[in-house]
Amino acid sequence: MTDKKARLTVEGLDADVELPIYASAVGPDVIDVTSLTKNGYFTYDPGFMSTASCESQITFIDGGKGVLLHRGYPIDQLAEHSDYLETCYLLLKGELPNADQKKAFVDAVKNHSAVAPSVANLIQTFPKDAHPMAVLCSAVAALAAVYHEETDITKEEDRDTTAFRLIGQMPTLAAMTYKHLKGEDFVDSNAALEYAENYLNMTFGKAGDSKVNPVLAKAMDRIFLLHADHEQNASTSTVRLSGSSGTNPFAAIAAGVSTLWGPAHGGANEAVLSMLEEIGSVDNIDTYVDKAKDKADPFRLMGFGHRVYKNFDPRAKVMKQTCDEVLAELGLENDPLLAIAKKLEKIALEDEYFIKKKLYPNVDFYSGIIMKAIGIPSEMFTVIFATGRAVGWYAHWDEMVSKPYKIGRPRQLYTGYTQRDYPA
Repeated sequence: MTDKKARLTVEGLDADVELPIYASAVGPDVIDVTSLTKNGYFTYDPGFMSTASCESQITFIDGGKGVLLHRGYPIDQLAEHSDYLETCYLLLKGELPNADQKKAFVDAVKNHSAVAPSVANLIQTFPKDAHPMAVLCSAVAALAAVYHEETDITKEEDRDTTAFRLIGQMPTLAAMTYKHLKGEDFVDSNAALEYAENYLNMTFGKAGDSKVNPVLAKAMDRIFLLHADHEQNASTSTVRLSGSSGTNPFAAIAAGVSTLWGPAHGGANEAVLSMLEEIGSVDNIDTYVDKAKDKADPFRLMGFGHRVYKNFDPRAKVMKQTCDEVLAELGLENDPLLAIAKKLEKIALEDEYFIKKKLYPNVDFYSGIIMKAIGIPSEMFTVIFATGRAVGWYAHWDEMVSKPYKIGRPRQLYTGYTQRDYPA
C-alpha cells in the first residue's frame, strides 16, 4: 500500500475524502478514486484521457519525450536487433527468450498457423467487394467457435496455446482475406519460411512457389513489430473490457479488430494514401501545403504529427530507414505517388511551420508508403495493422485474466429526464 494521499474537499460532505496515491515505475502517479462512489460521487472523464483503467507491466509511452518501451526495451532497439516473433515472446512472457525458448516459441506458432476449413469456407462466403476488415473481424470471431470447447482461460497452458493459435493464424487469415477478395486461390502456410516471409508468400505467391524478396520480408516484419503494442489505446482497452466479462479470448480479440477498423484509430496509413492520391502530382504540393497551413481550409496532411507523441514518433525513424530500403530495392524512387510522399516528407522536416507545429512524419506515413510499394492495396492496410497488433491485444488480455479482475463497468453523468409517469 501507499502512504501518499490526496484529499478531496466536496461541499456538503462533513469531511474531506482521502484518496490513495500509487506510484508508477515511470510516468505519472495515479490517484485511486474508487472510494468516491460510497460518498455519492463518480469522476467524469470523457474519453478516459485522465483515467488509468488498469495496472500493467507491458508497455510504457512518454509522448512528450518520444519514448515507447516494451517490457522496458526501447522500440528502436527492438526494431534494430529483434524480430516480430521474439518481440511477441517478450510482450507475452516479460523477458527476451534464450535460443531454445525462441525456437520452441517459433515452432509452436508455425505449428498452429493452419486455419480450420470451416473458417476458410466462411471467408469465401463474403462478396468480393466486402471490406477486408469486416472479413477479418468475422474470421477471428469464428475462431471462438472452432476452439471454444478446448479453451479454459483459467489454465495457463490453454492461454499459451491460444496465443500460438492467434499469432500463427492472423497472417493466414489476412492473406486469405486478400486472396478471396482478389478472386485467387488460397496459398497454404509454409513452415519453412519465416513469419513475415510466410505472410507475403501466402498473400502474393502461388501454390508451390515460395520465393520472397528478403528486403520486403524484413520490411514487413518491422511493420508487424512496430505495431505490436501501444499501451491502453482504444482497441486494447476494448479487448480488456470485452475480456473482463470472461468471454472467449478470440471474441475479445474480434472486438479489438472492430475498434481498430475505425478511421480515427487504425485507418491513418490508409488515409495517407488517399491524401497522396488527392494531391495527384508533385506540381500540386505547394498548393496543398498552403491549404494545410490555412486554418479555415478543411484539408489536413495525414501521417504527420501524432496524438500521443508530441515531439517525434520513436517508431518513425526506423520505419523511414526501412522505407528507403524498400524503395531502393524496388527501384521506385521516382514513382509518381511516392515522389509526392518524399517531397512532403522533405517539406515537413525543413519548413518552419511544420517544425513549430511538430508535424513530423509519423509511423503511419512511412508504413503506408512501404505497403503501397510492396503492392498491398490501401484497404488492406488496417488488416496488416491488426495482424501485428494481435499479440499486444492478447498480452493485455492474458495479463488481466491471469490474476483476479473485475468486469468493467464505467459510470455516466446522466442528464436525461428524471422519472415521469406514463400518460393515463
